[in-house]
Amino acid sequence: MKTEKKANITTIPFLGDIILSGSRTLIGIALGLLTSGILIALSNANPLVAYGAMIKGAFGDIYAFCNVLVRVSPLLLGGMGVAIGNKAGIWNTGIEGYMYLGAIGSGLVAIQDWGLPSALHILLAVIAGMAFAAAWGLIPGYLRAHRGVNEVTCTIMLNYVAIYLTNWLVSDAGFFAESGAFFPMSKIFQDSAQLPILLRGTSLHPGVFVGIIVCLIFFFLLKYTPFGFRTRMLGGNPNAARYSGVDIKKQIILVMVLGAMLGGLGGAIEVIGLRHRVYSDFVTGVGYECIAVALLAGGNPVGVIFAGFFFAILKVGGATMSIETGVSSSMTSIIMALCVLFVIGVGLTDNHQVKKKSNKADAVAVVKQKEE
Repeated sequence: MKTEKKANITTIPFLGDIILSGSRTLIGIALGLLTSGILIALSNANPLVAYGAMIKGAFGDIYAFCNVLVRVSPLLLGGMGVAIGNKAGIWNTGIEGYMYLGAIGSGLVAIQDWGLPSALHILLAVIAGMAFAAAWGLIPGYLRAHRGVNEVTCTIMLNYVAIYLTNWLVSDAGFFAESGAFFPMSKIFQDSAQLPILLRGTSLHPGVFVGIIVCLIFFFLLKYTPFGFRTRMLGGNPNAARYSGVDIKKQIILVMVLGAMLGGLGGAIEVIGLRHRVYSDFVTGVGYECIAVALLAGGNPVGVIFAGFFFAILKVGGATMSIETGVSSSMTSIIMALCVLFVIGVGLTDNHQVKKKSNKADAVAVVKQKEE
């Protein structure tokens, strides 16, 4: 008589994958917070009080929570851009540069008074930002695929080019820079090109929802589509991917350009949703935080959502923690680093267990074959 397996939530397609894929990130965060708590205690502060102050700074009122939602938007989009590359075995460290190019592209459209409906003007600005970033990402993608140039070195160098290009545009370019401004900035965006504010008295715009939706879309694409299969195969075993018919060069370029487009989308939303201008240093350091988000997420799109929110909570609540408890402001960075390290450690442990089970299954199969 056959026994039926008892169904549970982890066996439900898609939903079960989401739950299981986020567990590694949550475990790493828990271990990182525990270790950071020990360091806080060693600095003569109560870890519970410190974490309580952090939670208060991030969730104390609706305005604080809205700040978290605003800060998380570029982290989700940029983190997802890095995570796609990680799945393909590519380190796309150019997110900061893509954000600057996305801001430039969207800004060039947003400053124009074309008399367009708001929805159309915003859409054109976003498309322009993503197109500029895609063109920028095509450079390291082509060089890696066809010339074997290391993508880390190339994208980091291009980040500096993007930053200096932005500095010139907001300082000296008459068609883009605000004349007579005391600080380098672009002309103000047209009202029709600005994202709507969702809650009066805050800076909350729809960017966070765009970021969440994008992460969920790429979770599905990477898990259940031929594109995702080719990407994962490229990251797992490039030789096997090549022998199975995957166009390696094409896939590398595609992954790099998609990551660039997501970074450009993050930069575009940041300027049309929050700042309404392009400044010379409007996302300084955010692109590199996106790399940490992708690492904390283990390269998983659902993990990017958890990691992005966690980093945003740390950034918003960390200031309150420092003021109320006297804990050094650098503790926020320490917590981030420890969580990333623990997630990597948990991931290595999981991979070791999977490899062990796979080897055991192979051994059993060999024994059965000999018996037959």
